[in-house]
Amino acid sequence: MNRRVFLKSTALLPLAGGVPAFGAQVPGMGKAEHCIMLWLGGGMAQIDTFDPKPQMGDAVKNVPGSYYPSIRTTVPGVSVCEHLHRTAEFMDRATVLRTVHHDVVDEHAAAVNRMHTGRPVSGTVQYPSLGSVVVHAKGGLSDKVPAYVLMGYPSPTRGPGFLGASSGYLYLTDTESGPAGLTPPPGISSERQARREALLRRLRDSASTASGRTETARNFELAQDQSLRLAGPEFMSVFDLKIEPPALRESYGGELGQRCLLARRLVQRGVRFIEVAHNMNFVNGTGWDTHQKGQLQQHVLIKELDAALASLIRDLDQQRLLEKTLIVVSTEFGRPPDFDSLGGRGHHPHVFSVVLAGGGLQHRGAWGESDDLAKAITRDPVSVPDLFATIYKTLGIAPDRILHDGDRPVPVTDYGKAVGALFS
Repeated sequence: MNRRVFLKSTALLPLAGGVPAFGAQVPGMGKAEHCIMLWLGGGMAQIDTFDPKPQMGDAVKNVPGSYYPSIRTTVPGVSVCEHLHRTAEFMDRATVLRTVHHDVVDEHAAAVNRMHTGRPVSGTVQYPSLGSVVVHAKGGLSDKVPAYVLMGYPSPTRGPGFLGASSGYLYLTDTESGPAGLTPPPGISSERQARREALLRRLRDSASTASGRTETARNFELAQDQSLRLAGPEFMSVFDLKIEPPALRESYGGELGQRCLLARRLVQRGVRFIEVAHNMNFVNGTGWDTHQKGQLQQHVLIKELDAALASLIRDLDQQRLLEKTLIVVSTEFGRPPDFDSLGGRGHHPHVFSVVLAGGGLQHRGAWGESDDLAKAITRDPVSVPDLFATIYKTLGIAPDRILHDGDRPVPVTDYGKAVGALFS
């Protein structure tokens, strides 16, 4: 019996034995409809943000410890960095997973891939990203908006992999005016546009009759169809942030905050998954990759994150969307408690923090514990597959669901288990 026959045969055994089929709906599934992921590219230092420690570090003398004092939050026993004072007020609606870990140390690209696909880089399978799996499993909420929007760095890591173009993303470079390339050029009236679309349909039909549609042609046509749907004023109006109250816009802060405000507006229109990247302009010189002197201006990034995240939680709550929207604050790895020769921090994938907020979860402020320097896990480890299983379950996607790369079955996570305490 070869491998494929064996897998197909054994897949039927649970049905025959009365055990729930692999990938079947299980009790306690979440009911969130949207996900907004804030991506902190470079590696957020857990000890300087969401897992602070009493011992204060000294970069000059290379004394390990937190770079900033900690403050209390609304959850007893849970503290955060002093520069997260606004977010501290909403920690009863969030949970810091303080024991996320993997084994990628020196390679940013591989770690970014791990935290977007949930798996190591493979030479044989191009795995889909978190966002692509979500839109593949849940579909779009409206055909008038894209299911998946990326405000960040376009790359295969964030793409659909073997799921194909229908599970891909719309990439935004200008978050104020939207994807200008989708709108017709000046002087193209609606009547002229309609004639162009009619001609396009005839060309497609004739090409299909002559040679049939290849997969590449079908994917290209899907992209064309989505572009035409999004070119109208209804979708483009979502980018007009000026119609929001000035005080609200100001509360969100700078570029990251304005992207988060746009994410809220996209959620209201029915976008399923949105990734928002932070610090594309490297306002502190290094971004979250705080080697060398980047550590000295890390507080600039933390304050931007604080304003954006706190405003997003409050705004979604006021719009009655917080329970329906899971916010994920993620990064590729953490930072060690000690400092390098130039006063920065290196890479540390062995324990770091990912924040979940909203989404209808039973939040507890924090889950899992690290040691007194946030260097090692002491209780309740959360693997990357466990993290993905938790996110999928929150969105009503069974963590043991099976995808297919051709006729090859691929589990939606690398056998991860959701953090059960967040669903009880």
